[in-house]
This record gives sequence, structure tokens and C-alpha cells, in this order.
Amino acid sequence: MNLPLDCTLGSSCFIQQYTDADSGPGASDYSCGPLSYDGHKGTDIALQSLAAFRAGVDVYPGAPGVVRSVRDGMADHLQGSDGAPDVTDKECGNGVVIDHGDGWETQYCHMKRGSIQVRRGNGVDAQTVLGQVGLSGQTEFPHLHLSVRHDGEIIDPFNPDATFTCGTPERTLWQDTPEYRPGGLIAAGFSDAVPEYAAIKDGTAGAESLPGGAPALVLWAYGYGGHAGDVLKITITGPSGNVLSQEATLDRPLAQYFRAVGRRTPGEGWSAGDYTGTIRLLRDGAEIEQRATVLTITP
Repeated sequence: MNLPLDCTLGSSCFIQQYTDADSGPGASDYSCGPLSYDGHKGTDIALQSLAAFRAGVDVYPGAPGVVRSVRDGMADHLQGSDGAPDVTDKECGNGVVIDHGDGWETQYCHMKRGSIQVRRGNGVDAQTVLGQVGLSGQTEFPHLHLSVRHDGEIIDPFNPDATFTCGTPERTLWQDTPEYRPGGLIAAGFSDAVPEYAAIKDGTAGAESLPGGAPALVLWAYGYGGHAGDVLKITITGPSGNVLSQEATLDRPLAQYFRAVGRRTPGEGWSAGDYTGTIRLLRDGAEIEQRATVLTITP
């Protein structure tokens, strides 16, 4: 299988949830990590923001095959928000099912309304555009839900044999197996006040420049797969050296979250020049990820 999105994992997209490997009432991803939920039947590959959804990200088949079924026409609407439609029995939203032969099929869910470019009976290959990532069906963030089935049974493409325990599988279905990330940082940015969470998820919260008299200098971090006890070490440096160094600790597991720190503008204003914000995500003392972003203060 190939990655079925036109994106770069760890940069413009990330895996939010894996197939649930726990056969009981709990949930676990294939590595015994927490990136799943009870009964989840696929791999959720998420975009960084709603802005990326609006710009359009193409979806491709994971492997060659023949289109078995298509659904389009459902609205792109975040569940849980005002006016969300009833998607009972249509949780997949707009989507495509591809038959790969010998009992194998893949399903692609939550696609953008009006974007699907294939029809039942069409032959497809790795270069065929199926449509684009959307917000249709049972979804609270822009992502593609990919399900793999063999003779009707759900198969985890990261562990198709289901024969290992909390380790690296000997075999996967991927041509190039994506690196497992136990959570991480989606985005980071500067602003002149603590931004609204909706603006962060929309992809419109970050500023590339601010005037020296802006009311404050705030650095925010947007993450996923958070564990209780995860620490965000957040620093800002400017032309005159260190501006601030603070820590934020997560008090509970969080599928997605944001944290922000900042300082009010001093009476003389901020010195003109470049300011670098650095976020280090630590878990049990080990660094999970580091991200940096730059802001220019204008005179």
C-alpha cells in the first residue's frame, strides 16, 4: 500500500488514530500506545488545519483496483458544531470503496462534497485522484479515514498478522511503512494575544510579523496524542536574547490540545528584528518532538 494522501507525514499531515488492536472494552494502537479508541476500524490521517481542507488535499488509492461503490453529496460539517447534520448509518460520509481482488478492499471516508472523481466500475491505480479530504460524516477534524478489509474482516495495515505484542511488526502492508509517532506537534505560531482555539484549528492564528507596539508577544503550540504528564518547554528569544522560558504540563490525556505563553509588551515596545519561538515536547523526560517558528517585529 501507498500513503493515500498528497501530504507529508509529520509536516503537513499526521496519523491521529490507528486501528484498535484491543479486542476487549479498552483501546490500543498496534504499538500498545493510546492513539486509538474502542472499536476504531481504520487509520485516521489528519490535516494540519481547516485551511488545508479548504485549499484541497487529494486522495489516492492505496493500491490498484476497481471502484466498487461511491457516495457523494453529504455536507462538510464538523460534528458537535451548530447545525451539524444527523449522520446515523452514514458515519463514513462521502467515500469510495475499492476492490483489490482476492477478498481485499479499502475504504476511504470523510471526503469533501463534490470532489469525488471516480465512479463504480472504474479501474484505478496509485496515480488516480479519488477526490479530496473533507469533513463529511462523523468527524470533528479534517481527515481521511482509511479502512482495510480482507474477506470482510478489518485488517490493520501496520500489523496485518496481529501476531506481535507491543513491538515492531515483522510485516506490514505498506510499501514504505510510516514511522510510528506517539503524539506530537501539529503547528506553532506567534500572535499578539492568546488565540481562540477555533483560529488555531482553522490555521489562521499565526502571525509572520507584528509591530513593536503590539499589546503582547504570545507563542502557542498545537499538539495531538497528549499524555498526562507531557511537558511543553516553550522559549522565545529575540535580538536582545531570552524573552521568556516557561513550561506547560498536561494534566490528562488529550487527543488534540493547545497551550500558549507570552509577555505583555514593555513600555518601550519590542525591539525590531527576528524572534524565534521554540517548543520542545517531552514525555517521561525524553523529547518527542521539537518545533521552531520565527516572527519579525517591525519598527
